[in-house]
Amino acid sequence: MSALRIERDRPLLRITLARPERRNAFDAALIGELTEAFADVGDARAVLLAGDGESFCAGADVDWQRSAIDLSYEENVEDALRLYRMLETIDTCPVPVVGRVQGYALGGGSGLVCCTDVAVAAPDAVFAFSEVKLGIVPAVISPFVFPRIGTARARRFFLTGERFDAETALRIGLVHEVAPDLDGAIDRVVAELLSAGPEATRAAKRLIRERPGGEEAARLAAKLRTSPEGQEGLRAFLDKRRASWADGA
Repeated sequence: MSALRIERDRPLLRITLARPERRNAFDAALIGELTEAFADVGDARAVLLAGDGESFCAGADVDWQRSAIDLSYEENVEDALRLYRMLETIDTCPVPVVGRVQGYALGGGSGLVCCTDVAVAAPDAVFAFSEVKLGIVPAVISPFVFPRIGTARARRFFLTGERFDAETALRIGLVHEVAPDLDGAIDRVVAELLSAGPEATRAAKRLIRERPGGEEAARLAAKLRTSPEGQEGLRAFLDKRRASWADGA
């Protein structure tokens, strides 16, 4: 049985962790399926990443952690690399990834939130970088956490492993919004994303990741302005009408 549910809703791709009885905790199967799902999102214009049931993702599955006790050092390296590749694949997804976060987002679950472009949390969401409580460290997720919350905040939450609420997550930049009407907020964010030019959105994601400067940035701006999509967007603005891609959203 698949640990994921993948549904296409017109330009939106919905990817849902479907292990509610395990609070959507990671195991080898889920890691593999998530990596595969995000490796090719086709012509989707946005991805909604969510978790079934009461929690978004409670981190590593207990049985998966138990099996790691008997792994050799080399096997542990490979195990960690599989998790890293999954996070990297989500982080570098060519289209915007929206995270719908409710309940627990612990350990790797908080790391998963850091790989989304827009994260919206329910008021009851609970977060933690709790690895030190188990005598380990959040090394694999750290390359994605540091750019999100910064080293100053990581110093506290990596070292204490303490749990914190949605308002704290908002304050430190882990999530972008806390919404009592979670689905309403998600719908609003997705609508905003789909109102933007599809190619421009993909280019903006590359811009954030690559951070070009000087002549390279100027060439990128000129390329988009002279592209069919850029021309359509500018004409739609001047004509005071909706752009063609917005009509199909």
